[in-house]
Amino acid sequence: METIFSIAKDHEMYLRVLVSVVLGFVIGWDREAKNKPAGLKTYMYVCVASTLITLISIYSVDKYGEMNNLIRMDPMRLTAQIVAGLGFLGAGVILKDGIQVKGLTSAAMILFAGGVGIGIGAGFYGIVIFSVIISLLLAKVASFVEKKKTGRLNEQINDQEMGA
Repeated sequence: METIFSIAKDHEMYLRVLVSVVLGFVIGWDREAKNKPAGLKTYMYVCVASTLITLISIYSVDKYGEMNNLIRMDPMRLTAQIVAGLGFLGAGVILKDGIQVKGLTSAAMILFAGGVGIGIGAGFYGIVIFSVIISLLLAKVASFVEKKKTGRLNEQINDQEMGA
């Protein structure tokens, strides 16, 4: 009986990694299409690594938590360290070019991909898939709004130059 439970649990872990690869790829595809500093492989690896660390963290409690009654294990302890590592990784893609800062969205997307991986690793498929879909859709809307805003600013600058 325990063997069947173990096999089912293993299948669930494989499914989580598979979902993580797909969603990390989708996020990376979006960033790659925009020629951003971090692309397909980066987001896929961030997402899958976060999933693996979360799975290891959660299932380690099941596997090793009962070895000694005096030891208490926190299933999210390793997962908390992912966030610190993602902050470090995200900081690496932020660049200052004169007065302009570039890479903030890429840094945020790295953190997002990590969150997706953590969520999938913890088994929260529905909310994670919803988050990826809604975030990518709203990012398209935001890009459209930003382009309109930039277009209006350029028109104002041109009008001021023509009047000068």
